[in-house]
Amino acid sequence: MPRFVDDYLSYLLAAASARVSTEFHAQLRPSGLSVPKWRVLATLSDGDALSIGALARIVLIQQPTLTKLASRMARAGLVELATDGADRRRTLVRISASGRRAVRPLLRRAKAHERRCLSSYSAAEIAKVKAILRELLRRSRTQ
Repeated sequence: MPRFVDDYLSYLLAAASARVSTEFHAQLRPSGLSVPKWRVLATLSDGDALSIGALARIVLIQQPTLTKLASRMARAGLVELATDGADRRRTLVRISASGRRAVRPLLRRAKAHERRCLSSYSAAEIAKVKAILRELLRRSRTQ
């Protein structure tokens, strides 16, 4: 008889994420970047500045924790902090040139890791899984 968790979405998502993430996080160690720093730099790697609140939601870190982390990363030269011109209460975070150099090889490794994890699936299956997950995230934001 199957266990409850074997057919429970929350568990399946968490277990798959933990397994895939753990494998990649081992590749982060030599870079000297922690997982939270990696998530921040990877999120900001496309160049757009994000508010602390928006960035916290994306990188799955509580806002006060991210505020402290962003300050440390700014002191290390990995990101730049600025006040939002439209709302002076908001702090924007942007990747610096140094942060971009640090994350660039890791982005390539992350995509290579993803290809290895998904190598036994067809392009259509991969696209379908990603589309379902994006839609699940979109719908859960509106409920």
